[in-house]
Amino acid sequence: MRFLVDECTGPAVAQWLRLQNHDVVSVFDEIMGADDRDVIQKAFEQNRILITNDKDFGELVFREKRPHKGVILLRLEDERPANKIAVLQRLIEKYEKSLPGNFIVVTETTVRITEMA
Repeated sequence: MRFLVDECTGPAVAQWLRLQNHDVVSVFDEIMGADDRDVIQKAFEQNRILITNDKDFGELVFREKRPHKGVILLRLEDERPANKIAVLQRLIEKYEKSLPGNFIVVTETTVRITEMA
């Protein structure tokens, strides 16, 4: 799969995804400090699912109707990289086909998928 990992999600997540043979662009590595609108635009233009911890992307998608190829919003109690990776691993294993094009909110115990028309 093709992902864009937001700066707040971190380089460890991007590296882990690469090790899983995904095509990954990291905001931290490539466009650090980019505006959220630029980040979601880059993900859209490059046909990438955005992985973020920043709930502002919900506003961009639902209120501003910004186009996207899928957004995974991590809403975690434990923000350590190992926990982010564990949660993403479970998500990808169980919901891989539902990731593209949808807005997904993930916690340690729940997954909420909003299908985008």
